[in-house]
This record gives sequence, structure tokens and C-alpha cells, in this order.
Amino acid sequence: MLVITLPEVDLTDPEVLADPFTTYGRARERAPLARLLIPGLGPIWALTRHDGARAMLGDARFELTADSFMRPQVPDDCLPYMRTMSEMSGPEHARLRKLVAPAFTPRRAAEFRPRMEAIVDALIDDLPAHADGEQVDLLRHFARPLPMDVICALVGIPEEDRPRWREWGASVVAGAGQDFARAIPGIMAGARDAVAARRARSRQEDDPGDVLGELVRVQAEDGDRLSDTEIVTMVWHLVLAGQTPTNLIANAVAALLSHPDQLAAVRSDPALMPGAVEELIRWCGPSLLAVPRHARQDVELYGATVPKGAKVTALIAAANRDPRVFADPDRLDVGRTPGAGHLGFAHGPHFCLGASLARVQTQVALTALLRRFPRLAMAAPPEELRAPDPGTWRLAALPVTL
Repeated sequence: MLVITLPEVDLTDPEVLADPFTTYGRARERAPLARLLIPGLGPIWALTRHDGARAMLGDARFELTADSFMRPQVPDDCLPYMRTMSEMSGPEHARLRKLVAPAFTPRRAAEFRPRMEAIVDALIDDLPAHADGEQVDLLRHFARPLPMDVICALVGIPEEDRPRWREWGASVVAGAGQDFARAIPGIMAGARDAVAARRARSRQEDDPGDVLGELVRVQAEDGDRLSDTEIVTMVWHLVLAGQTPTNLIANAVAALLSHPDQLAAVRSDPALMPGAVEELIRWCGPSLLAVPRHARQDVELYGATVPKGAKVTALIAAANRDPRVFADPDRLDVGRTPGAGHLGFAHGPHFCLGASLARVQTQVALTALLRRFPRLAMAAPPEELRAPDPGTWRLAALPVTL
């Protein structure tokens, strides 16, 4: 009998937390399949290389389920709204995604760019007021509020309600702790209120003009396509998932400010920015691991049998630096010629719905920051600012001098 020896990665290892790119990269070079060890959860199978990771993310034999996510304790009346598109597969997932996908196309993201630019400019105008001496925390006062303001505008959350969505979003970003659990009832109530307000407005408007208006219109025309529970769930999920660019923007700023040659390149040639954002997603995107899938049956992978029900993930951080796909992969190169796509937004049926919006938003944010603050600089080394998180590459703060 063939015995397969796979590299194992302990996600609580300080070395993993400090530098997952190197640790995951070593596993990738040893084998295309590894096992992740998480105390209390048991091992998770992991695809380490680009081709295997991409294939698994698009393979119907591996599915996302409720058990793929860590869920906080919530009151019983909130439970019906906790099952989101992310936990669905097949026709059920496709039905709901199809309803909102038109609002997140590259064309719609480009059309929404002027609104994003106005939001970015307003936040930048306020930055000096938040400065403590010569320093300001760009994470707290720019990278975190920006995506929430953008997604609220796109979805159609009433402007007067957006400050509380900012607070809820901050609780969610902080993780599945007590603050997150306490925020859940308010989030659900806020989503119900937003639906009711948009439904009332829609009676007086012909053009819905936003995602929520379109969902209300669809439900009014054919209630079988979208239930009341589904529309409320869709609203809160879209808004909170819309915070995805927060860590990407913060990581991108830190990366550019830590690489003067790359910073100089994008400053001297703004046309590089779209490609630079793709490279930054590849090189320092926040997703280190894909959300775990579950094997729907026994699956043979690289000589090993992944049993039915086992959790399987992709090491995004390893795949995006796979030398089989990317030349000199550990080097940040904003002028890199596009080749095989990175997996920063995953792949397959659950490819990030808001990818186009995140791309344009990051382009707008970086362009405006570099234009408005020609002397922008880090106020502390990035390695001292990292949050210890084996699944997400993120900063706990981003102090800069303007």
C-alpha cells in the first residue's frame, strides 16, 4: 500500500503567523498537497500550487456549506437570516447570485468610479483632522470607512443609517468575538429597515438606481424569485462582504511605501495603476487561505484519498507565489506583464462577486493618496503592525505621516 507523506503546517506556529508566505511556500515546494493543523478543528487538506488550487476552487466535488464558516451565537430570531449565498451551491446559489451580479460587473464598477472618487476625496479631506501630531492611522480613518461608504452607496443604504453600518462593520472586521455577536441583532434589524425604506421609496420612483431598489422591484414583480428572508439576508451580506477592500488597500499602501522603486514607478506613470493593483493583490492580498470546502465524495488528489466530508482549502498565499506560474514570484513588480491570473478573489462559482468593485476602489484610493500626499511615509515598520492571523494578511493599524 502506498503511503503518502504530506507536509504539515501548524497554523498556530509563530513562524507561520509572522511570515505565512515563506512557510506556505516551503510546503508548496515539498508537495502539491499539504495538511493544515488547527487545534480543536482537526486537519484540513490544502492545495499548495496554483494549478491544483485553481482546479479545486472550480470543482463541484468540493462545496461550501454552513460548516465552512465560523458562526457566532445569535438570537433565535436572527437565525433565518444567517444562511447567505456563500453557504449555498448549485442552482440555489446561482439563482441568488444572478439577481445581484449585474450590479457588480466591470462596467458597473467603472460607471460607479466618480461616486468612489467623491467618497475618497471626502475621507482624504478629513485626514488632517484625525492626525495625532504628525501621524494619522490610515486604516482607521481611510481604509476601513471607505469600502463601507462605497458599498452602502451602491446597495442603497439610507445615508443617515451609514454611521451605524460603519460601527457594525468594524465589529465584524475585528473577528467573531463578543462585539461581533452583540452586533448581529442590530445588523439584521438594520437590513430589515433598509428594505422597508427602499420599498416605500420604490412606490414613488420608476428607476431603482441601486442594488436594493432592483431587488425590491424583482420581488414585487415575482415574489417566488426572492423571499422576504432572502432579501434581508442579501442586504446585510452584501454590505458586510463589501468591506473586502479594507485590508487590500492597507496592505497595498504599506507595500508601496516599503518599496521606494515601485512607489516611484506608479507615481511617475499613473497608467501603471490597474496592473499595479493586480500585482499587489497577488503579492500582498489579504486572503492567505480560501474558505474551506467540504468533499462531497471520496476524491483522489495527488495520490492521496481525501475522504467524503473532509475540509479542503487552497493556500492562496502559496499559489499566488508559485514559481511554476509567476517569474521571480517573491518580488513585487508593479510593471509585471499579466499572465496566469492570481487567485486573490478565489475562482469558480464562488469567485468574489465584488472583485471589479474592489479593483476600481483600490485604484481610486491609491491614486488619490499618492497625488494628495507626495511625502506620504510609514510611521512604523509594517512587520510591527501585523495582526496575528494565519488566514488573513492584515494590519492592526497603519500609522503614516502625511
